[in-house]
Amino acid sequence: MSQRADKVQALVDAVTALDAAGTAYALIGGVAVGLHTGVPRATLDTDLAVHTRHRGVELTQRLVDAGFELRGEYEHSVNFRHVGGEPLQLAFDRAFDAMIDRAEVFAIDGVPVRVVTKADLIEMKRRAGSDPERRRSKALRDQADVELLLGDIADLDEGW
Repeated sequence: MSQRADKVQALVDAVTALDAAGTAYALIGGVAVGLHTGVPRATLDTDLAVHTRHRGVELTQRLVDAGFELRGEYEHSVNFRHVGGEPLQLAFDRAFDAMIDRAEVFAIDGVPVRVVTKADLIEMKRRAGSDPERRRSKALRDQADVELLLGDIADLDEGW
């Protein structure tokens, strides 16, 4: 495993461990938005939806063995930090299971990575953005992500 401290290395290390375990997963969140839109998207962590049938101690141990530090376990997620510092969140939600099954494969640094479809990502972001319990700044970011995914992308030559 490389010591490179970046999202790409953390993602590659995580999916390598998940693939080796035969774990069904798909990339979600801001990194997935960036892949689908071609617009880099600032985000604090890397998010992977994992099929609910895979949740358990064995999965957590596989990621720890791959160089991730367990940072917290919650009702719908398990949080890790990559050896290089990148936060990684595994999300478990039955609503994501079918989306994981439909995921597309993108090559990232030559590694195949399963990513939810654009349509499913839009649905996820709409759902999150409309949650009244969600922090306002996150809900607004989710709404902006939906617009990006629907094609509201700035022209580089666009005036202000």
